[in-house]
Amino acid sequence: MNRRVDWTAHIVLLLGVALFVLPVWLVFAGATQDPAAIDRGELSLLPDLRGFGVYADILRHGVPGAAPIWRMLLVSFGMALSIAVGKIAISLLSAYAVTFFRFPFRMLCFWTIFITLMLPVEVRIIPTYAVMAGFGLINTFTGLTVPLIASATATLLFRQVFLVVPDELVEAARMDGAGPWRFFRDILLPVSTANIAALFVILFVYGWNQYLWPLLVATDPRLDTIVIGIVKMIGTDVAVPWNKVMATSVLALLPPIAVVLLMQRWFVKGLTEGDK
Repeated sequence: MNRRVDWTAHIVLLLGVALFVLPVWLVFAGATQDPAAIDRGELSLLPDLRGFGVYADILRHGVPGAAPIWRMLLVSFGMALSIAVGKIAISLLSAYAVTFFRFPFRMLCFWTIFITLMLPVEVRIIPTYAVMAGFGLINTFTGLTVPLIASATATLLFRQVFLVVPDELVEAARMDGAGPWRFFRDILLPVSTANIAALFVILFVYGWNQYLWPLLVATDPRLDTIVIGIVKMIGTDVAVPWNKVMATSVLALLPPIAVVLLMQRWFVKGLTEGDK
């Protein structure tokens, strides 16, 4: 009976893997094929070994009418990294403040942060754009990243981590003469390492996949992210070079995959670790 259950689980898992991997494999194989054949719907499941030069070609020359691929990858990487690091830094400090400091309207600040979770992005995006325009940050890397840095979700997560820190540990640190910064650096950061790693992976992928905000705030082609670049490549008036579009899509997958693989152990630990 147990063996039957195990086989069922494996079959379901294999079907799930096939469901996710097949589209990616089609993109990988299509990048090496003739764009005219792809236009006709003649997409083969097997890659053409003679077509792998398309990757070097798009990295060197890009696509007419779009920013160089290497620049779009660099902008996306910088944006994703800035958003992930900024969200974690601000959320750590915000959670630290509302958990351990006693100041007027502390809970009001906490509930204000919490309420922002109920506002969809579409509701906030026009006021955010107006603020960025007022500061003259349209078509700047700062305007591209700063509005996406604040994170109520991360603040709530770190607050829950800090709440389970024993009061005895807080008192012991105070008796040893540890100030607020030293307590934060030497005690809270170490117990939050796994959560920081897990959040970094999630937030990096979130920043990498941003589309709506970069589309609004960055009309300068030099600030095109790789996601925006792919959409522009498809929306051209001329014949779409589908092999180059697919090759660009494969390249766009590599950085987030690398981050997930490199931080996989910490990512799983941060999601499954309960008690601190």
